[in-house]
Amino acid sequence: MMNLQPIKIAILAMGGEGGGVLADWIVDLGEHNGYRAQTTSVPGVAQRTGATIYYVELFPVEPGLARAPVLSLMPLPGDVDVVLASELMEAGRAVQRGLVTPERTTLISSTHRVYSIAEKTAMGDGRVDSETLIAHASKAAKRYIRFDMAQAAQASGSVISAVLFGALAGAGVLPFSRREFEETIERGGVGVKPSLRAFALAFDRASEQETSGASEPADEILSTPRNATVAQLVERVRAQLPTAVQRIAFEGVRRLIDYQDPAYARLYLDRLIALTSEMPAEGAALLRETARYLALWMSYEDTIRVADLKTRGARFERVRGEVQAQSNQLLEINEFMHPRIEEICETLPAGLGRWLAKPHWLHGFVKRRTQSGRVVRTSSLGGYLMLHAVASLRAIRRSTLRYQLENARIEAWLAQIAETAKHNPALATEIARCQRLVKGYSDTHARGLKNYQTLMAAVRKAGARLAPATLRDLRDAALADEHGHKLKAALARHALA
Repeated sequence: MMNLQPIKIAILAMGGEGGGVLADWIVDLGEHNGYRAQTTSVPGVAQRTGATIYYVELFPVEPGLARAPVLSLMPLPGDVDVVLASELMEAGRAVQRGLVTPERTTLISSTHRVYSIAEKTAMGDGRVDSETLIAHASKAAKRYIRFDMAQAAQASGSVISAVLFGALAGAGVLPFSRREFEETIERGGVGVKPSLRAFALAFDRASEQETSGASEPADEILSTPRNATVAQLVERVRAQLPTAVQRIAFEGVRRLIDYQDPAYARLYLDRLIALTSEMPAEGAALLRETARYLALWMSYEDTIRVADLKTRGARFERVRGEVQAQSNQLLEINEFMHPRIEEICETLPAGLGRWLAKPHWLHGFVKRRTQSGRVVRTSSLGGYLMLHAVASLRAIRRSTLRYQLENARIEAWLAQIAETAKHNPALATEIARCQRLVKGYSDTHARGLKNYQTLMAAVRKAGARLAPATLRDLRDAALADEHGHKLKAALARHALA
């Protein structure tokens, strides 16, 4: 008698992604094609702190089988044939649990990310590196099929479960034909057409991946822009910056043109090229980090930037997609906004802003009126026009008080990097990375700026005796605690308080 074994499939999906529907489709597929099927599920703690694990076993029905098979209720490490993950981190969780093995498991996952609570609330960049996740998953799996399934679902007007079902069919790991998969969707009778579109798109993408090699598109080759001014900026990057930093510099130019205009991007390149001339031969890593964080600092979040982002058409489309609003449905977007008097002063021309920041009757009046936040409905004409008017102040941004303040801080930061690079490039690199502390606006920006200034004071106090690892430890302490208690303890530990 043949030693028959079930096909074991684990599905990791978050709430609202149709993981249960996908499991039911696989069960229906098996039962209509001569297999016994069983599915179980264990819900996660919450939608993002833990996904629901659906487990399906399919056992072939053989004539003369004396007894019904006993199927397992849960996946066991090292004993799963196929793992389907609706998001990249969930693929990583499956690998961590031992459900994915190089001898046996086909891993199919989306490459998009839905960030965890810990990633979102980190004071610095708390994101887990996607490339690292993909590398580990590729090594752990016998075969790894991956692409952005959220994008595929959106493009087809369906949900990610249909995309995963199509990728499963395209992978060819189950003993069923494409038509048998499609008939399963048709039997469901709900959302058949969009589900079939998503299925077909995913089937083709998965069929193209015959190995576990990279499936993401190759790096974009930057062509010469049509706009003459922008083309000149691109040529400056190619001609005057080292190859190792050019990709980051291109992105910096793009970001700052979007933030302000080509002239502002030119200032970015002026600063970067001037710093390049002062870099030691081993300063490639320092220059890359400075290019990255300089672009971020120069695109600081003021009230103008916030208003601009909240009134963009792409944002309205993104929100509609996130809530899955139909074309015949009205969508209302309410924004809670709480600009302090400091943000109001900094949005004004520098002289007027400094005058309003001084204590007098108008200062007190404005401060009282801004103590409580307000809700602005950007989906209404009045709310949209109000924020659009604030966004239009971009034309005078260079004359604002905030611009003058940030410009002075940036110049001091660059000067500190250049001076330190002469004797300690590694320490200068850590100084460049301290810009991570300066982000956001309102209270978030004030706390981050205070911590940054504390670190720069420690750099000046310690001078050349400061080790790069010490500054890195201080920066990590500042990012770990928004109240500054861990930073104070770290400063005392290193005798820099």
